[in-house]
Amino acid sequence: MNRHEFDRTSTSRAWSEPDDLSLGELELEERSSLRRVAGLSTELQDITEVEYRQLRLERVVLVGVWTGGSALESEVSLAELARLAETAGSEVLEGLVQRRDRPDPATYIGSGKVAELGEVVRATGADTVICDGELSPSQLRQLEARLKVKVIDRTALILDIFAQHARSREGKSQVELAQLQYLLPRLRGWGETLSRQAGGRAGGGNGGVGLRGPGETKLETDRRRIRAKISKLRKEIAGMGTVRDTKRGRRTANEIPSVAIAGYTNAGKSSLLNALTGAGVLVEDALFATLDATTRRTRTPDGHTYTLTDTVGFVRHLPHQLVEAFRTTLDEVADADLVLHVVDGSDPMPEWQVNAVREVLAEIGQRRDRAMPPELVVVNKVDATTEFGLARLRHLLPGAVFVSAHTGAGIEALREKLAELLPRPDQEIDVLVPYARGELVARVHREGEVLREEHTAAGTALRARVKRDLAGVLEGFAVNGTSA
Repeated sequence: MNRHEFDRTSTSRAWSEPDDLSLGELELEERSSLRRVAGLSTELQDITEVEYRQLRLERVVLVGVWTGGSALESEVSLAELARLAETAGSEVLEGLVQRRDRPDPATYIGSGKVAELGEVVRATGADTVICDGELSPSQLRQLEARLKVKVIDRTALILDIFAQHARSREGKSQVELAQLQYLLPRLRGWGETLSRQAGGRAGGGNGGVGLRGPGETKLETDRRRIRAKISKLRKEIAGMGTVRDTKRGRRTANEIPSVAIAGYTNAGKSSLLNALTGAGVLVEDALFATLDATTRRTRTPDGHTYTLTDTVGFVRHLPHQLVEAFRTTLDEVADADLVLHVVDGSDPMPEWQVNAVREVLAEIGQRRDRAMPPELVVVNKVDATTEFGLARLRHLLPGAVFVSAHTGAGIEALREKLAELLPRPDQEIDVLVPYARGELVARVHREGEVLREEHTAAGTALRARVKRDLAGVLEGFAVNGTSA
């Protein structure tokens, strides 16, 4: 096999045993991609074969271009694409990988291989081809014209899954914004019926004013409407972000430490939140089951209060439209005191997960122009990992905490580690609190660190470390009018 031939031997085996790759398969309520957006031109109804048609992902063939790394890496990448496709509600029939120096700029896999891919599509009865990369509008057009079936890329597939799983108003708006940003440059990129011109050839000839003018005007009108919708969504999301900032500001004013749970999709972040807080957050064995940030308050073993926030999962080559659209949610990570980076210990290549998450976190930090908070790596699903796999992870991730949110193994050790890493009260006080203000003594015990306590005739003498806001409340009870 030369380096430009499809590799179907090993990747075919990856789909010969459906049980191995159907862990994330769920009966999802909706199975359409790039939903029609309410409020746009009703004339868009006439061009569903161009850009806004529904992608009914039922019987699909996957195709990837292997440009570097090992053969195992290419197979793992395509296996992840299969899980994404299954999460979207499709049946994977075949997986093909081609070895190339770089994707072909015209057809992604090269014109010679398109014919071979077409034979596979016809032989399997597939109705959709999914490419493991982001295709340009011209690549989409060329592939669809020659294969005679729908062609989508990894970005459109991920957007489809996000659209299925969004539940809150903010989540739905964020996904809609990402879809429109992806759609805008592709208004003429999909399908063979690209003509969006008025009927009849008033000007006659080969594309004169009577043919070309009205069509171009209509296309630009749709573009303007989409841009207007994008602008409106950005304002709405910014407003929702203001509410989120207000809640975050209250926690900051009260100096409650915050921990953001970040990690690869389906690494077990929601399960870990439930294990640490008993929150009862929805947990599904599906990619991108959680899109809406969930914050819960809990305590360290020594009684200090902090918050845990479950955030949207990451994935390799996460579409930049999604990072942009979910920036208000991802800001929860940037503003946290500690990032709990969850890694799926059962994944065949966990280092890919770690690198993908850290790339997105670095992008968030650059956008915010600030250093990201410290990171604690937590390897989850140790109950589904071999001893050899655990030894490899300990070598790859020194200092990580190993847990199983499913069985509870390691959760107490994680709580202890969190207590060590969270910011501690830094204001040392020396006060005499009257017995009539016993609630303040209780608050010092609850929120601070008591260094010395003595019961006297005048009240309770305390030396403690507390947060700044509590130090201000106790200032009037300072011994000799001062606090240490």
